[in-house]
This record gives sequence, C-alpha cells and structure tokens, in this order.
Amino acid sequence: MVRLLHIEFIKLWNNRASKVLILAYFLLLTSIALVAAVKFDIGPIKFHLAEQGIFNFPYIWHFNTFITAFFKLFLAIVIVSMMANEYSNKTIKQNLIDGLSKKEFILSKFLTVISFALISTIFVFGVSLVLGLFYSNFTEIGIIFSGLEFLLAFFVKLVGFFSFCLFLGILVKRSAFALGFLILWQVFESIFRGIIRWRFFDGETTDVIMGFFPLNAMWNLIKEPFTRLSAVQTAVNQMGEKIVLNYHVHWYEILIVLAWTGIFIYGSYALLKKRDL
Repeated sequence: MVRLLHIEFIKLWNNRASKVLILAYFLLLTSIALVAAVKFDIGPIKFHLAEQGIFNFPYIWHFNTFITAFFKLFLAIVIVSMMANEYSNKTIKQNLIDGLSKKEFILSKFLTVISFALISTIFVFGVSLVLGLFYSNFTEIGIIFSGLEFLLAFFVKLVGFFSFCLFLGILVKRSAFALGFLILWQVFESIFRGIIRWRFFDGETTDVIMGFFPLNAMWNLIKEPFTRLSAVQTAVNQMGEKIVLNYHVHWYEILIVLAWTGIFIYGSYALLKKRDL
C-alpha cells in the first residue's frame, strides 16, 4: 500500500498544476485564521468577529469543518485531473504493462483520496485547536474535546466527495467534462427536490428522500452552524421566534455516505475492468 501511495504522490508532485492547487487548498484552510482578525470600528459600531463566539470550544469544531468543507473543490479538480492525465499521458496503460493490476490501480487512487481527506482533517483539527486555545472562553479539557464528531463527519464527507470525483474522472476521462457532470448532478438533485416537494411530499418527507442522494447526503453530515450562535439566537428570540434545529452528526447519515463511497469505488473498478485500455 505504501508503494502504491508513493507512486501516486510522485505523479502529483511532478504535475505543476496539481502542486499549485494542493498548496492553494492548504493555504485556504489556514486562512480561516484570518477571520479572527476581522474587526469593524466605525464610530459607535464596534464589531470583532472572534468575540462573537465562533472560536469557542466546542462550537469551533462545527464552524470550521462546515466552512473549510467548501474548499474541497480545489482537491476535486486535482483528483479528476489526476485521472484525466492517466488517460491523456497513457500512464495508466504503462502502469498495467509494468505489472500493476487494475485492482491495485484503483486502490492506489482510493488511498490517495483517503490521504487527502485524512491530512485535511488533521490540518483543520490543528488550526481549530490553536484558534480555540487563543480565543475560546472555555478551555477545560472536557469541553475542548467535545464535539469532535464534526471532524469525523468532515473526514467521511471528504472521502465520499473525492470518491465521487474519482468515479467521474474514470467515467468521463476528461477533467473539464467530469467537473461539468458534477455541477449538473448538483443541479439535478436540486431540481428533483423541487419536483417531489411540489407534486408529491411535504418538506420533511422530501428531506428524508433527498438524504439518500449522494451530494445531499454529504451536505447533511455537517449542518449549517450560524443559527447556533448566541447572537443569532438572541436576535430571533427578540422577534418572538425560536430556532429548533438538530445540529448533531447522525450515524445513519455517515452510513449513507460510506455506502455511496463504496458504490463509487466499486463503480470505478468495474468501469476500469470492463474497458479495453
């Protein structure tokens, strides 16, 4: 496994575009620390974002994993390009000629997907821990390490999304078309949601059904964190309203994404096995 992973990282590091995108991705993950520096001081209006509690433990795990998950598109481009380059540069054929089986080839790609997701999760954990220790009002050990299920959800979400990108890269063979298909699939899920809610079901039933679709299932792993902020809750209460949402990470949502991950990886292998390279 180490040998397979080593081969993949050599390919990626020797590709200038992939190298730039990977570095840009991790720089963006780090840039979330800049949020702490956001201040508005205009006359009587004084606003410091870090003082709004976004870096308080355990809320920071929820907030940072939700925000940084948007940056995954950078690595999505790397993954679909990785597969496109295998076809355009004929390296896939050369690898198979050199004795690499198709199963090992897919395994090497999946190991790369897991590595990207794991390194990203560790990176977000480190950045969040440092920010929390600097800005959090709560630094008790029990509070610091509560809420870590959001990191697990973040890891599973990335593995599922990158596996989908890998599958599309093998299915379409060209990175631009694979990314286009990804966007179209997102549009399809949105349109399908609108249709079934309009013609057949209420909002709650629609949400349950859509929870079994891949991109919606990945999105559901980490719910939006903004309405958890005390400032938002206070503002809503003053208007006579009340926000009642379930922000927890649920085991069945993780299982759905893991099931899709298995489908995407098996589908990638099935496509590669069927094709005459």
